[in-house]
Amino acid sequence: MVLERNGVTEMHGKPLTLIGPEIKVGDKAPDFRLLTNDLKTVSLSNYEDKIKLISVIPSLDTSVCNAQTRRLNEEMNNLSKDVVVLTVSVDLPFAQNRWCGAANVNNIVTLSDHKDTNFGVSYGVLIKDDRILTRAVFVLDKENVVRHVEYVSENVNHPDYEALLDAVKKI
Repeated sequence: MVLERNGVTEMHGKPLTLIGPEIKVGDKAPDFRLLTNDLKTVSLSNYEDKIKLISVIPSLDTSVCNAQTRRLNEEMNNLSKDVVVLTVSVDLPFAQNRWCGAANVNNIVTLSDHKDTNFGVSYGVLIKDDRILTRAVFVLDKENVVRHVEYVSENVNHPDYEALLDAVKKI
């Protein structure tokens, strides 16, 4: 039986049902299978020995997701080389690659969960009725222990960037 969670988030005031567990600070991060822009499958092990800032968005082709991804791309200039930003959506890898090129975004990694929504279910961010991901951010230390989580309560809002970046810098 798949876990469903209600009341965690909404889109334009409409409550959404999320599929998967709530990830909490102190949890061991679940592994995942995601596609790179060149269709290679990656997992957490591809980013071992890195602090992982995972930015989960509904789609790069929306205004808030666009702004969030551009902001984190810029923030990478102020973060340690031990940090990797992974932006995850169900956008096709080709669309992610096109968007990054057009936006001149090259400090972060965009990854697609379109194939089987493995990440969405494992991290509890898959929106049941829409088959897209809800806006959330996770910070994992080098041992993949979750150090910061935010499931954004309204998808048209930005995450708390200050809390997110403070969590990364404290590791």
